[in-house]
Amino acid sequence: MNQREYAYAIVLEPDAEEGGYAVKVPAPPGCVTQGDTLDDAIAMAKDAIALYLASLVADGQSTPMERARPQAITVKVAA
Repeated sequence: MNQREYAYAIVLEPDAEEGGYAVKVPAPPGCVTQGDTLDDAIAMAKDAIALYLASLVADGQSTPMERARPQAITVKVAA
């Protein structure tokens, strides 16, 4: 059986208190994870997304498609 490949954006934030990185996946709502290093966080995100999608398929639900890629920009303000 051929598996479909999905692409999702992830948001990585350094965790100043605990160390490592917190990861949020916007498209599957509530899909979050963390990792000790950047590479670990990315690997954990892939695993979390795969498990999330597998649980949806097992429950007969449709898989969420990413509607638009989020963009991160930096703005300067005077204060």
